[in-house]
Amino acid sequence: MSFELSAEHEQFRRTVRDFAEKEIAPHVDAWDREHHFPVDVVHRMGELGLFGLTAPEEYGGAGLTGEEGGFTSLCLAIEEIGRVDQSMGITLEAGVGLGINPILTYGTEEQKQTWLPDLVAGKTLAAFGLTEPGAGSDAGATRTKATLDHGEWTLDGSKQFITNSGSSITSVVAVTARTGTLTTASGEEKAEISALLVPAGTPGFTAEKAYDKLGWHASDTHPLTFEGVRLPEENLLGQRGRGYAQFLATLDDGRVAIAALAVGCIQACLDECVRYAGERTTFGVPIGRKQGVAFQIADLQVMLEASRVLTYKAAAMKDGGAPVAQFKQAASIAKLYATESAVTATRIATQVFGGYGFMEEYLVARLYRDAKILEIGEGTSEVQRMLIARGLGLPVE
Repeated sequence: MSFELSAEHEQFRRTVRDFAEKEIAPHVDAWDREHHFPVDVVHRMGELGLFGLTAPEEYGGAGLTGEEGGFTSLCLAIEEIGRVDQSMGITLEAGVGLGINPILTYGTEEQKQTWLPDLVAGKTLAAFGLTEPGAGSDAGATRTKATLDHGEWTLDGSKQFITNSGSSITSVVAVTARTGTLTTASGEEKAEISALLVPAGTPGFTAEKAYDKLGWHASDTHPLTFEGVRLPEENLLGQRGRGYAQFLATLDDGRVAIAALAVGCIQACLDECVRYAGERTTFGVPIGRKQGVAFQIADLQVMLEASRVLTYKAAAMKDGGAPVAQFKQAASIAKLYATESAVTATRIATQVFGGYGFMEEYLVARLYRDAKILEIGEGTSEVQRMLIARGLGLPVE
């Protein structure tokens, strides 16, 4: 399988990079300092078509197929936005991968017509409510509950760490909930988990105060509560009892997209270090002449190239329709390596900058704060290692 980027992909990269440098870069420091979520920029990303790259034309998307490298184009956009601002990079990643994709993949035609046109246009955002206070990596332990009675669901529970869930343009949140009990072939009982679409503004649905996060200050992230939320029966997303499986499949794509966000972070670290090492002088010469500095920057280049290859190989497998098991393995490998490399890259970049790297006025300080969550979101590094080991046939728990 070839996974080299096409000339069209490289042209698209330049287009997104130009947008990011002109529309985002001049404002990032202020957004980060003020914890401001820039709705106007989300709209402009929508106007550029970034939210609709993989969506069909009938819903306003570009309709890029796998043969045309649609998922790879999305990863390129996330990388280039993330190179300038990780907060806006995750806004795009979550807006498509966790917001649009579940509705596009599992929704009824009525649900698609209701929600997708505005989501694809970047006029609104959707969120993905899986994680709970007591159910993070063990998402199957969800306690949020929905009961169906006379054609109406009643939803009670809570979710936490939900991206794009409480902004002024959030329109809907897809939420997993226990909807009953299933009996396995071995006679064991387990929770039946389904997914429901909860429109913003529904009585009983509250996006609580935004988190005060270590990083991603310009990203919208909230805990959610549901108290007697009443929803029509047709708000079921996909098949009853398949919500957990649906969301896990959604996360496979998201892991590659998070890897692309990490690649953008590493690229920014490399760019900043190369520039600084050529300008900063000690003992009468640029610090780039010192092996202790130059060799660390060389390591950044290696991490960048390896992360990029793993990420775009996985994206090409998605576009090429690779077998699910092979794609899942490639997605976990890319996510694990790229995100851990990003954290290492920010540590190296901060060290190269020395005391200046500890100052918030320098980009590397923000990257240092932003990178850590990459190892946690959409499946921790520990979960990725477990999945990779299982892919090798090891009976790991």
